[in-house]
Amino acid sequence: MGKKPTNWRLWGKVAVVAIVAVGGPAFTAWLSPSEEEIRAKYNPDLRRRSIEGKAQREQEFDEFVTRLKEYSKSDKPIWIVVKEEEERMKKKAIADAKTREREAEARKAEMRREALHPTPAEQPKSSSWFSWGGK
Repeated sequence: MGKKPTNWRLWGKVAVVAIVAVGGPAFTAWLSPSEEEIRAKYNPDLRRRSIEGKAQREQEFDEFVTRLKEYSKSDKPIWIVVKEEEERMKKKAIADAKTREREAEARKAEMRREALHPTPAEQPKSSSWFSWGGK
């Protein structure tokens, strides 16, 4: 038996699929503008605000990814872990608000006591009850 002929039609199809599979995403990446090119088309005010907020957005994203990594360590589903974390943060915020309220009340009470009973340094230094000049 002789050698089997090469199936050029099959290899042509394989080549087309390879070109589409590799070239399609490469062509899309080549056509898509970069972030800097998009920003260059903004008006100056919008460009300034975008640049100013970039660091904050990156920090928020990093914190989000860190929290997701922390949540994924649990055996529970992530939505349950997130809900538990939200409840914990809510309780902490309520406790902090109560603490601040108590501190404010304590400051008010201290101010009232000082207003009613001045310290010796704040009392007038008069030699007589009727002297206005304090001499």
